[in-house]
Amino acid sequence: MVEEAKVLLLGSGFSMFGMRAKIALAEKGIKYEYMEEDLTNKSPLLQEMNPIHKKIPVLIHDGRPICESLIIVEYIDMVWHNNYPLLPSDSYHKAQARFWADFVDQKVYNASRRVWISEGDEQEVAKKDFLQSLKQLEWFLGDKPYFGGDTFGFVDVALIPFYCWFYTYETFGNFKVEEVCPKLISWAKRCMQKESVSETLADGNDVYESVLDYKKKFISN
Repeated sequence: MVEEAKVLLLGSGFSMFGMRAKIALAEKGIKYEYMEEDLTNKSPLLQEMNPIHKKIPVLIHDGRPICESLIIVEYIDMVWHNNYPLLPSDSYHKAQARFWADFVDQKVYNASRRVWISEGDEQEVAKKDFLQSLKQLEWFLGDKPYFGGDTFGFVDVALIPFYCWFYTYETFGNFKVEEVCPKLISWAKRCMQKESVSETLADGNDVYESVLDYKKKFISN
């Protein structure tokens, strides 16, 4: 049996990628220690455990680091495989889950970041790309309660942390996700009924204030 006490997570409060790891650990019922990282002054431990990218999250299990959030979530699922599976056992459905989780990173994240960091025509393009990516995810969701079917799983873990950022995207971009993707918002509210999600996601207003501060310090000057 894996010794749960030897699990440490390095993360940062408003990072949707760190939230993924927290949700996965909570779903598995794994006890762990958490270390908040100041990303403007990264700790020696973070730089030692992730010397290539020096980014969070990093899961340290029995002294060994696992980096990149989707890899961390899959690692958690494989190691604690007897507790609430996140990836389906069927090979095809597993491949589909990995595809759509990667889609979240490649399409949703890149477009969403451009929504709040850019202005003018560039922001309009970002809004279009962001909403288009959400429409594609809504298509994949269909009428299922969760992306994997009846149970909360890998793609849900990958996407749901973005929900607490929606207020920021909508405020900067002057749009409402629910008007374009109502099923996706219903899915998000369903996910929020899970304790692992509701206790992990940051408050949307706090995320917005943090982004405002970031823009003032690092972008406006």
